[in-house]
Amino acid sequence: MPNYLQERNTIIFDMDGTLVDSVGVWNQVDMELIRKLGGVPEGEIIVNHRRDLALVKYRTQESPYTCYCEDLGKICGSTLSGDEIMAMRHEIAHTMIREKVQLKPGAADLVKKLKDMGKTLVIATTTNRGNMDIYRYKNQNILKELPLDEYFDAIYVREMVTAIKPDPQVHLKLMKELDKKPSDCFIFEDSLVGVQAGKAAGIPVAVIYDRYSETDQEEMRKLADQWYPSLKEALETIS
Repeated sequence: MPNYLQERNTIIFDMDGTLVDSVGVWNQVDMELIRKLGGVPEGEIIVNHRRDLALVKYRTQESPYTCYCEDLGKICGSTLSGDEIMAMRHEIAHTMIREKVQLKPGAADLVKKLKDMGKTLVIATTTNRGNMDIYRYKNQNILKELPLDEYFDAIYVREMVTAIKPDPQVHLKLMKELDKKPSDCFIFEDSLVGVQAGKAAGIPVAVIYDRYSETDQEEMRKLADQWYPSLKEALETIS
């Protein structure tokens, strides 16, 4: 089996669910949003699955999350617009992602090791700029272990593309701007849409297990080039 971490010079990381343990926090955000909108309480798996489906459905829209919020408002019987619900979601989210989100086990050690090896490190995420800036500048759980701007050569966020994963646009864009080829790159992802985006760009992909993607594990394993139970195990292949 190829050791992509050794052989490839550009390592691309997804953010939520891959570098940071945040998917559960986003589920809490949406569960609280449903409560505020007057909807019927739902479990995490249902909330997570609905959001994933909506982001695929609206991936080519200017604001997929606003479309998702508009749909959520209709489900909850709210008269608020998608923009108004999105603003409410932001207000709920900012406190949670600033205080609760933490790096996944092994993330800091793996990134630092790859940086020491001279790799070009990139984040390619569907997270919007505002939330990414919280991770970069305000979340002390992340800052004390891995100040992102010190280790990553480029960070690509939602606003930098017109279509989100599973569309490969973010990877095609970063390769063009960083003068890289698919044969230079290797991707870490935790979700099916992320794996699909990487493969569509012609780049090998490793899946990092995340319990919130459990229902897609079988399909991801078929598509992915490598699979790791955690970033700690990925680090062991180059230590």
